Amino acid sequence: MTPRRNKGKVSPSLLPFGRRFRRFREAMGWSQENLAARARGGQGVTPQYIGAIETGRTRCTLEFAKEMDEALKANGELVALWEDLVKDAAFPVWFDWVSIEDSAEALESWQTMLVHGLLQTPAYAAAVLHGNAEAIEARLKRQEILAREDPPDCTFLLDEGVLYREVGGPEVMRDQLEHLLNPSYDRITVQVVPSHGEHIGNVGSFTCATLEDLTEVAYVETVARGFTMGEVEDITEVRRALREIRSLALPIGQSADLISRTVKDRWT
Repeated sequence: MTPRRNKGKVSPSLLPFGRRFRRFREAMGWSQENLAARARGGQGVTPQYIGAIETGRTRCTLEFAKEMDEALKANGELVALWEDLVKDAAFPVWFDWVSIEDSAEALESWQTMLVHGLLQTPAYAAAVLHGNAEAIEARLKRQEILAREDPPDCTFLLDEGVLYREVGGPEVMRDQLEHLLNPSYDRITVQVVPSHGEHIGNVGSFTCATLEDLTEVAYVETVARGFTMGEVEDITEVRRALREIRSLALPIGQSADLISRTVKDRWT
């Protein structure tokens, strides 16, 4: 489910930080591209990330604020503003998950019911989305991040029941599970978690994204909509859940064997 968008709003606490950040950048005579290239010790970030900070649409880490304070010769002002305005600010609830996913360095996902959207075949997606052409196109377009020259590192943890839950019919399921065995792109790990009714992951599916400044954002779906979480306490809980679920997952090879057997025994 695509989260609701409301691009007319920004975080009331992140916006003043972003405005001051922009003034320091402009005082140096640098464009967003110039500053982006200097970030992370010269490794760089995207100009879009700098723009998102300046317009209050995302927050940065303290480490990033310190680096920018030094680069922009702000004499500690940006660090002080970070403590006052950014430290306790959450990502806006409307923040567009698709844009987070697109800029992520790494994605870790737990799925209880369905194959993750980034791994869905067109036929599987069509069945899940009830043939809604616009929604199908949007979902498949999201998968383009996996085809980039430098795609995110992706870990997909699937409940075993996903392999058995029929979506679109046997042929669709067979093609989908075979796609999990032979994903079209690199830097993808798929592991199956044996179904168990007591671990913390049974509360629902979620994904955690690590951004290029090491900020982490989580995405959770509900029956009404999807929403993002960026507060430290929330991310701590998400990370704890991921550790527990991952500890129960079959190794990569055993996961592949189980998927192969399921294709043969159930969907062929």
